[in-house]
Amino acid sequence: MINPHLGLVCITSSDLIRYKTITRTRYLSLSEEQRSMALRALYAANIATFEAAIKFCAENLIFLYRMPSSIFPMADTPDGLAILQTFAPQLANLGRLAEESKIRVVAHPDQFVVLSSDSESTIENSITVLVMHAQIFDMMGLPDSPWTALTLHGGKRGNSTKLCQVIQKLPSNIRNRLTLENDEISYSVEDILAICKVTGVPMIFDAHHHLILEKCPNYEDPSMRKALEAARQTWRPNEDWQLVHISNGDGASHNRRHSDYIEVMPSCYRDVSWIEIEARGKDLAIQRLREIWLEKPVAKTTAKSK
Repeated sequence: MINPHLGLVCITSSDLIRYKTITRTRYLSLSEEQRSMALRALYAANIATFEAAIKFCAENLIFLYRMPSSIFPMADTPDGLAILQTFAPQLANLGRLAEESKIRVVAHPDQFVVLSSDSESTIENSITVLVMHAQIFDMMGLPDSPWTALTLHGGKRGNSTKLCQVIQKLPSNIRNRLTLENDEISYSVEDILAICKVTGVPMIFDAHHHLILEKCPNYEDPSMRKALEAARQTWRPNEDWQLVHISNGDGASHNRRHSDYIEVMPSCYRDVSWIEIEARGKDLAIQRLREIWLEKPVAKTTAKSK
């Protein structure tokens, strides 16, 4: 049995870790000089918050952190990316801090990032966003591997062949980090597994999505462990890197809306090392799980990170 690392998703339950943002409408209303000044101030503030998040995780023995997908607004544009690149030294320092603190950093780009779309412009825009994420990780000096996972859903239902074709043409610093997650509507565990086998991309198993899509009675349905173990095979030769997601339905097990805390965990999740906790209670949900689910004290990870 493994003592899993429970990962924090983006922010804390309190206002301690909060990132600044700017809407595209607001950004476009500014003059060119004002845009540059706004982004520089915003990026500097969010880098400081990112550093605080890493330190918070280290202090609370949280060794998995999901970077917000919108941490650097407009960095998916040439002007925004050019400004972000001027912060490369600060990002490199953040990467070193994460490495020294033994914290695994991952990302889950927004749902509008769809590589299986019928629209070529949507695919192009999605790749632009992934380029941005990969460059952030590159500037941080993070591994060019699924250790630094970039997680996507399958996207447009029935377009698995197109998804495979697009993945195989991605730049290596994206493709080498890419992971695919099953969802509760369009891409089942079996669907994602088939794509992962063709592309060599690891699979993120989400038990709550599986519960909803397959109408499982509970998290102890035999298909849970079967799916988990099948997903683990896609992580070879680094099965100890396997990453999974967990959430509970708010008020009802099959509700798609996430609850504040995780009250029910699949027993098969005791066999994985890395679990992202997708609960609205954030760090409080992690603390609660440690008290009611983990069986021994949390210790620093010894998993390899390269």
